[in-house]
Amino acid sequence: MKRKPEQRLAIGLMSGTSLDGIDAVLVRITDTPFALETLAQQFTPFDENTRTELLQLAEGRASMDDLLRAHYALGHHYADAVEALISEAGVERSSINHIGCHGQTVRHLPEISKSLGREVRATAQIGDAAILAERTGIAVVSNFRAGDLAAGGQGAPLAPYLDCKLLADNSISRVALNIGGIANVTFLPPGVSSDEVLAFDTGPGNMMMDLLASEISNGEYRFDRDGEIAARGTVIDSVLHELLDHPFLARVPSKSTGREEFGTALLDSLRTKGFDKSDLMATLAAFTARSIADSLNNFWPAEKPPQEVIASGGGIHNRTLMKMLAQNLPGVAIRISDEFGVPADFKEAVAFAVLADATLNGLPSNLPSATGARRAVILGQITPVRR
Repeated sequence: MKRKPEQRLAIGLMSGTSLDGIDAVLVRITDTPFALETLAQQFTPFDENTRTELLQLAEGRASMDDLLRAHYALGHHYADAVEALISEAGVERSSINHIGCHGQTVRHLPEISKSLGREVRATAQIGDAAILAERTGIAVVSNFRAGDLAAGGQGAPLAPYLDCKLLADNSISRVALNIGGIANVTFLPPGVSSDEVLAFDTGPGNMMMDLLASEISNGEYRFDRDGEIAARGTVIDSVLHELLDHPFLARVPSKSTGREEFGTALLDSLRTKGFDKSDLMATLAAFTARSIADSLNNFWPAEKPPQEVIASGGGIHNRTLMKMLAQNLPGVAIRISDEFGVPADFKEAVAFAVLADATLNGLPSNLPSATGARRAVILGQITPVRR
């Protein structure tokens, strides 16, 4: 595929475990040295029916027929998001080199189990790339996680490729933190190389808080706006201690997780105990903050503690959560990724635009030290188009 030798325009698409909608971003990627410029960004929310159907798929409450239809329907949703972004940006679509589309995760099973007589890990991201390429006329890179799984990894996290290229510093120790439905970190001690980077899911992010906010507001809100509900409540210490005993939190990285461990089932087990919902929201916020902080304290690989946390994801807007996080990380500066040229609400979309760029250039982009893979591999599948 032909491309400009030094600069490419690329689109990244991400719809995360919160199931709230599609993040779309247009970036300019420059080589030698690597540089990134965000040109346009747009969020396309899922309507309530779409969100409900996706939730049913993610929780195993839908049929195989439903899954197949949703796979192709999402291809159209992604194409709609790209069309809207291109219109907003005012660029010629012929100038766009590629789209990196993560797809919608409906199941993530990173631990080894047996199927058909084989030991396998599994993950599923839906959203048909052929429909997206056909409708937009732009080449698409998709299905990123499969290559890492084939090499023995967990297929996640993949954003550390961007973190390492953009945020690593020779003198400052940093942690890249993304608080989406699930929270994840990338450890970047001074002078760290890409084959040494440790990155993993820390556990819960916004997912359970979002579900509870929707319940409290009778569907009017999809998240705890500014952390207002949590701010009205009091942390239930006994429940927090019980949650912090979750076995995933003690598991040594590499590790990844999802709705299967920190979703509706876990929240339902708490709902049945009849707690005040504001208190429960405060406890869930404390759970996310503590699990992130404990991950830094327990697994940070360098002698000196991190100096900065570079935060992104929807969780940064939850003031109560961020206050709790700061209290649990005394002496650590918490900065927002916008300061480094990556819009905090669209960081993962940016990451998949960059990962797709690596794929099209024949470059490996998983970090085995983060995913547990045997080796670095080229990720993704390319769906080309005829101009």
